[in-house]
Amino acid sequence: MTAKLLTVRKTVAAVAVGGTLLVGTPLVAKAVTSGDPAPTVTAKGATLVDAGSGDSLYGKDADKPRPMASTAKIMAATVVLDTENLDLDRKVTVRQQYRDYVTEHHASTADLQTGDRVTVRQLLYASLLPSGADAAYALADTFGTGATRAQRVKSFVGKMNATARRLHLDKTTFGTFDGTHDDSSTPVELAKLTRHALHNDTFRKVVGTEKYKGDAPAANGRTRTYTWTNTNQLLGAYDGAIGIKTGTTDEAGKCLVFAATRDGKTLVGTVLNSKDRYQDAAKLLDHGFGSDSAKNLKIRELPTGAQQD
Repeated sequence: MTAKLLTVRKTVAAVAVGGTLLVGTPLVAKAVTSGDPAPTVTAKGATLVDAGSGDSLYGKDADKPRPMASTAKIMAATVVLDTENLDLDRKVTVRQQYRDYVTEHHASTADLQTGDRVTVRQLLYASLLPSGADAAYALADTFGTGATRAQRVKSFVGKMNATARRLHLDKTTFGTFDGTHDDSSTPVELAKLTRHALHNDTFRKVVGTEKYKGDAPAANGRTRTYTWTNTNQLLGAYDGAIGIKTGTTDEAGKCLVFAATRDGKTLVGTVLNSKDRYQDAAKLLDHGFGSDSAKNLKIRELPTGAQQD
């Protein structure tokens, strides 16, 4: 699909996004109009939508399925957070198999230590900030059903696909819990998934966190402190950025699902297989907000030793 623009009202109706009321007041930044030029982005697939109305503000091959890499963890978190009577403080024991998976697949890691007991809440931070495949594995093992670990993981991936169908993400399929292979979606459907996820307070808080630090009972009886840095470098770099998730594999290229809020207006976007995902995201957000922040974008540096994704 070629780049296409739709007219957007200069005022935003009062809508609830993620439990937050977006008040219908005039925007400080000018709205997108049909005469505005479409931005040029390096991504092979991209979209930008109004989080409140779902109106499309930009599209580039936006309905074509592509590998999504670790942006698949948005769905893994959604399955967990949509669980009835969820206990975020439930303790989960870290298994050696979670660490072995990281080694086998050369995946990003939260460096969870075998035998430590971490909470479900901490596993969400660990999977969404450093993009820990070990943490995503722990969630799949915990929230899947079955007598064996393999059965539980298969069940969890099945729940990811069932949730996709429930949300009418008809071109989205999951083969794994972490996006390492056999996972694909479209820019439009990833944005739609994210709009759903943003209704959850915990999800919004986690993906908007630049750095998490927390304690967990260690296997040796002591206390271990975990520190995780968000791989999403748009946070702290683009004014109003509130998340969401990076993803990178050889097949998928560099991917980013992103969101920002300004003047009571929230925009959600996706860039898949991008040569410069943060600049692409900033250009798209500028297009939606009627601003020019991208030209002065200075990406937040990750600390030495932090995960890259």
